[in-house]
Amino acid sequence: MQVRKPAVAGQFYNESREGCLKELKECLAARRIDVPLPDLIVAAIVPHAGWLFSGDLAGAAFSAIRQVHEQVDTFVILGAAHRYLGRNAVVFDQGRWSTPLGEIDVDQDLAGQIATLDCVTADIEPHRGEHSIEVQVPFVQHLFPGARIVPVIVPAAEFDLRLGTKVADIILASEGKRIVSIASTDLTHYGPRYGFAPQGTGADAIKWAKDVNDMDFIKLALAMEPHRLLEAAVQRESACGAGAAATAIAVAARLGKTEGILLAHTHSNEVMEARFHQSSEESVGYAAIIY
Repeated sequence: MQVRKPAVAGQFYNESREGCLKELKECLAARRIDVPLPDLIVAAIVPHAGWLFSGDLAGAAFSAIRQVHEQVDTFVILGAAHRYLGRNAVVFDQGRWSTPLGEIDVDQDLAGQIATLDCVTADIEPHRGEHSIEVQVPFVQHLFPGARIVPVIVPAAEFDLRLGTKVADIILASEGKRIVSIASTDLTHYGPRYGFAPQGTGADAIKWAKDVNDMDFIKLALAMEPHRLLEAAVQRESACGAGAAATAIAVAARLGKTEGILLAHTHSNEVMEARFHQSSEESVGYAAIIY
């Protein structure tokens, strides 16, 4: 049986079981959810930076899901394509994933159905170094013991909307199973190091990245406009996992949702200032949204 080993344990989150659990609990306790939650959550958008920077936002989304649903059978985790250059989405369709908390099974039945879609390829190799899905898995293991996962890398392309609708149809046909789709994306990567600094550098430029560029993406995500979201993300470099986000929004729309709920929004520079009293010319945006 194929077991996908951790690629970023010890970098993005703690590599020991005890350290991972401690860090997880800190992430989950860091933010209070102060908005009304719906009776049903079918999808979410979460960030995927190191837990030190964005784990509290991911934790807020998973905590919200846990408050609404004591049990989830399967999480379809839609990741960004940081290294994968193929045109299709690519599903890890068999075996298990390993983290410091142990192993978690892939939902091979659901993954197999997704693999039959014409815009999807079944291939485990592109997943080996991709961190955007991996950093979500310990949250699933800790909060939803017994849940399974379907990892899918999604490049930004117009097929994402069709992919989302078809995945939702598979979910609708999976009677008796609680399935939640999680899209993993960070927002604006701003500053000279990222090759994107249309407003120059300094505090005002980083404020623009959060309050304008990030918010344009967030507003489209909340309004559930995946076509415009994809276009804006490409034109304005406002998200590295826009394909994953668009897919999750299309899933949520097909399952009857009409708007998203923003749980939190920040960026790496705010985290650095709060934690270390340091600032930087660069920033990366993070948001947690549920549907």
